[in-house]
Amino acid sequence: MKVSPVKKPLPVGISDYREACTNYYYIDKTLLIKDFLDERPKVSLFTRPRRFGKTLNMDMLRTFFEKNDSDTSCYFQDKKIWLCGEPYRSHQGKYPVISLSFKDVKCPSWEETYLTLCQLISMEFLRHNELSSSPVLNTYEKEQFSRLASGNGNTVDYQMSLHLLTLYLHKHYGIAPIVIIDEYDTPIQQGHLHGFYDPVVGFMRNLFSGALKDNSHLSFGFLTGILRVARESIFSGLNNLKVNSILDERYSEYFGFTAGEVQEMAQYYDAAEKYQEICDWYDGYRFGQTDMFNPWSVISYFSNNCHPKAFWQSTGSNDIIREILQASTPDITERLELLMQGKSFITHIDTNVIYPQLQHDPSSVYSFLLVTGYLKAIHADSSYGEDYMCEVALPNKEISFVYSKEILSLLESVIPRSAATAIQEAIYKMDTRELQKALENFLIQSISFHDASNEAFYHGLMLGMCAVMDNSYRVTSNRESGEGRFDIQMMPVNIHLPGILIELKAGKNCSDEQLQKLSAAALQQIDNRTYHTELQAAGITSIIQFGIAFSGKKVQIAAKTNLTDERNTAGRN
Repeated sequence: MKVSPVKKPLPVGISDYREACTNYYYIDKTLLIKDFLDERPKVSLFTRPRRFGKTLNMDMLRTFFEKNDSDTSCYFQDKKIWLCGEPYRSHQGKYPVISLSFKDVKCPSWEETYLTLCQLISMEFLRHNELSSSPVLNTYEKEQFSRLASGNGNTVDYQMSLHLLTLYLHKHYGIAPIVIIDEYDTPIQQGHLHGFYDPVVGFMRNLFSGALKDNSHLSFGFLTGILRVARESIFSGLNNLKVNSILDERYSEYFGFTAGEVQEMAQYYDAAEKYQEICDWYDGYRFGQTDMFNPWSVISYFSNNCHPKAFWQSTGSNDIIREILQASTPDITERLELLMQGKSFITHIDTNVIYPQLQHDPSSVYSFLLVTGYLKAIHADSSYGEDYMCEVALPNKEISFVYSKEILSLLESVIPRSAATAIQEAIYKMDTRELQKALENFLIQSISFHDASNEAFYHGLMLGMCAVMDNSYRVTSNRESGEGRFDIQMMPVNIHLPGILIELKAGKNCSDEQLQKLSAAALQQIDNRTYHTELQAAGITSIIQFGIAFSGKKVQIAAKTNLTDERNTAGRN
């Protein structure tokens, strides 16, 4: 009996390079080192969405460059960088390295954030405890080192701490150190969300300026984050900063998985036939000119026995998209509808977008959604300066699911989650009668809550319908079918599900009887103008039709299906 070889375990949540490349299935990204050494910018900033391998790559850089008591070349001798030759291998293990990660600095107040940042800095000082007895440091420098390492420094000490540590390491080793700061903007995002934006920006500005600006004791600097945050003057005067955003071609294939890497991975785990499903759920990102997969979700997919889920949703906060939804204008809501329907649109993208713009410039939301991973750029044209005109869309099913969940969460104070659940259960059971009943309940509650006479209501209803349909329907509005334009059509992805048509009519100061007649007229209009033509042409044999009439917050619904041709009415004041 032939025994299948044991597969390497999947690196779920592993961000330690040595551990990942030794004990787990590791996709070789070491040519990032070659590309960097070919270019050699003084300070490099890599901006990517969360969970796209930034931390693992930064630890790879630290392991490659850092001077160590033991030989760490063993972690690279079987990697692509080693085949590039001696000019690249000569840099291995030659530099002292300062390495900080702010990815877990998620505190609700500036006081806690400050203490956490100081503690992280102190721990990095302690990691270089050889400096406490260095023969080349004077007494004052050793005392200053001890004060910062023991956590007894003041605010000025900590703002100058990285500059001081580069100085001490340079004197001790005779070679200027490398500074690596991972997820530098996490504390800044927390400051925006919790109201301490100005103090955290002020602290970070001084911390980074000392370490990175005109510092003769620095060999190279690497930073990662989600946003550039340039306008904050955090990098004020830093003319040696090379920004590598999601719209730049250089380094595009090193954060995330390429199509070839995912195909190899699927082959290795005997799941080659699942490749298209992986594409549908986790592909769709575009960095520069390279199509990329979400690495966290792909790894989690294989770890979950190849059952797709929205793994990325649970890896961090979706506060940005929630804030955008809460403050959305009718124009933004309409564009969100297009995204939920699988469509795209062209918009201006500001690569220097900052957090306060969300409140003061509604058009900046698309820049935020793009850089944070909630949109993809189908193509981008540089318009002027560092801004772009981009055609944007949702990347994949996983992100569509995230939008749906956040929209439903936003609606929960208006429409009970039970209403959405009832619709989804009816869809799952393919129960036409239950679906009609659940939809009527949803529509009555949503229309009754809003002032149904304005455009914002209509788009809010559309967005809610997109969300509750949970990717089972393609929702469209105001399109030609038959002899006119329907208001809302829901085309099922599975032809065994019923199609749905909704016609809306509004009146002023209508009585209940007038509303009943208006809803009946709306229902009749669906038949008279054969709005069901497109659904029938697609092979849909069961169609639920709704005529909805509203006057202020009063609503009346007439409904039928073409299978039973039974009319039902529902109303509410």
